[in-house]
Formats: sequence, C-alpha cells, structure tokens
Amino acid sequence: MKAHLLAAVALVALTGAATAQEKTIRFAHDSNPDIYDNPNHACATVFANIVNTDTNGEITVELYPGGQIGTITEAVQMVRDGIVEMTNASTGSLAPYYANIDVLNLPFAFANNGATNEVFDGEFGRALKADMEEKLGDVVVLGYPDTGGLFAITNSKKEIATLEDMKGVRLRTMTLPSHQAIMNALGMEAYPLAFSEVYSGLQTGVIDGQMNPIPIIVTANLDEVQAYMTLTNHLYSPFTLLMNRSFYDELTDTQKDIVHYAAQSCVDASRGLSRIIEASDRGISGLKGQMTITALSPDDRQAMREVTGAAFDKHIKETLGPDAVALVDLLKAETEKANATRFMVDPE
Repeated sequence: MKAHLLAAVALVALTGAATAQEKTIRFAHDSNPDIYDNPNHACATVFANIVNTDTNGEITVELYPGGQIGTITEAVQMVRDGIVEMTNASTGSLAPYYANIDVLNLPFAFANNGATNEVFDGEFGRALKADMEEKLGDVVVLGYPDTGGLFAITNSKKEIATLEDMKGVRLRTMTLPSHQAIMNALGMEAYPLAFSEVYSGLQTGVIDGQMNPIPIIVTANLDEVQAYMTLTNHLYSPFTLLMNRSFYDELTDTQKDIVHYAAQSCVDASRGLSRIIEASDRGISGLKGQMTITALSPDDRQAMREVTGAAFDKHIKETLGPDAVALVDLLKAETEKANATRFMVDPE
C-alpha cells in the first residue's frame, strides 16, 4: 500500500508544472485495460476521449487502469483526498467509507437490465448520489456505469433450478455482510473470498460456486472450472463514477457540461459493451457449449425473492440507520415501477 501511495504522490509532483489554465484528470481503476473486453475500461476510455477532445486541451484525462496506483479501495480514498481526480468505484470498494452502499444489494429486485438503467438514471439514482456525496465528503457522483449486468450463479456440483437445489452449495461472496445474509437465506453456505482467489478456489474445491455478471464470469475464465450456471438475476451492483469535489468546483460551467456529457457517455458505453458481451460468443452463446445453463421459472424466482428479501430487510434495519431504510424503500418503489415498464411506445 505504501508503494501505491508513493506512486500517487509522485503523480502530483509530475503534474505540478502544468499551467494554471491546464487541468489534468487522473482516472484510476483496477480493471483490465482492454476497451473491447472490459466495460469498466470502455467507460473510462470513452470519458477520456470526449473530455480530451471537447475541451481543446484545457483538460487532459490520464488513465491508470489495472490498479497501477493502488487498489480500487485505495483509489476511492485518493479521490476524496484529491491525490487523483476520478475513479470508477465498485460496491465493495465503497463499503469501508460509505456503509449505505449496502442498500444496492436488495435481492431479486430487477426484472431485466433495462429496469436497472431506469432506476439508476432516475429518482433513486439521484437520492443515492445526494446521500453518498453528503457522507463521503469531497466527491461528486457523476453516474453509475455497468459492471456487466445482473448476477448469475455458477457451481460445479449440480444444476440449480429451485430453492431446494441451492442447499449445501458453498458459494463465494464478497466480504459484504448483506451478500452473506442473502446466500445463507437461500440455503447456501456463504464463503467470503477475494476475487483474485476465486479461480483457484473453484479449481481446488475450496468453494463450489460463485456469483457475478456474465461478462465477469467470461473474462475470468470461470467456465473452465464450473459446470452449471443459473440465470438468477438476483443482484445488480453498478460502479459509481466519482470525481474529487474541489477539482470539480474549479471547472468552468462549460467544462462541467463536457464532464457530465462524457460521464453519461461513459455509462452508456459500459452498458452497451456489457450487453454485447452477453449476446456474443463470449457470453451466453459461447458458454452453452461449456456449461449447463438454467433460467429460473417465475415461481421459483418468487420463492427465492421472499426468503432473501426478509433476510435483507432484517440486515439493513439491524446494521444501518433510518436513512438507509428510506433508500431501500425508495429503491423498492422505483424498481416496481421500472419492472412494469415495457421500454417502448405502443403504436397509435
């Protein structure tokens, strides 16, 4: 960690010679730097291209992918401290600083990816932004890029189609207590493990399965050590695009407009690439030859939603404050509306 922080401080020194008119946005993230293979890097690259071009050199965006200057958790703190100007923060990386991020783990909330876009671009996304900016301090939330879409569950033991099938499966989760509560409520044995250890854990049998969006499952080659996939769509965990507030406040109104347009384009790029990967031979089509893929019936999904919803509500009420409960209530209301939307206009 010290080496990473020293590298970050060196970045500040190296850019100290810039003129007062010129500004640099150092955008750090921890994903693979392949614009065609990773929604996070696609998002960052699109953001950089728009800002670099549309500001006529007034602002330069420098990308630091692959955790070059620290973990993504460290990058969140660096943005708060002004050591770097931007990051794309995962839910797990925000948790040490912003406990209310756990509200996003409302299980079986979304009917499809279109509903996630509507909710995070709407009233709930704005409420989450306000709460996060207040509690984190010196940050601006610019949007919620896609990490790969809704979660699926994979395992090496058996096909999972019902709630009963989930019993006895040791499933890797993030270190988020809500994830563990949800998986235990389904009858699984939740096993927190760093993502860097997931492949070897599956290979050696330390864990039976894991949960992630399909693009992450594909890029991590988890199909090599997993035989079954269930399209549960039980969680949605977007990135949060963060910018240092002090830096943002120094931008002109025109520069702010460009930054916001670039941020929305960044979000759009992440969503688009995620859907492309899902539909391509790198997604479900390609995985069909490697794994047994099962979609849940509406009745089985509802049974899972009921048992996990009760466990999640209990967890939120016992561990977080009334502001988090209010956010969950709003999320439930907004997802209900979004799930009922058909995302097209009926012809007259």
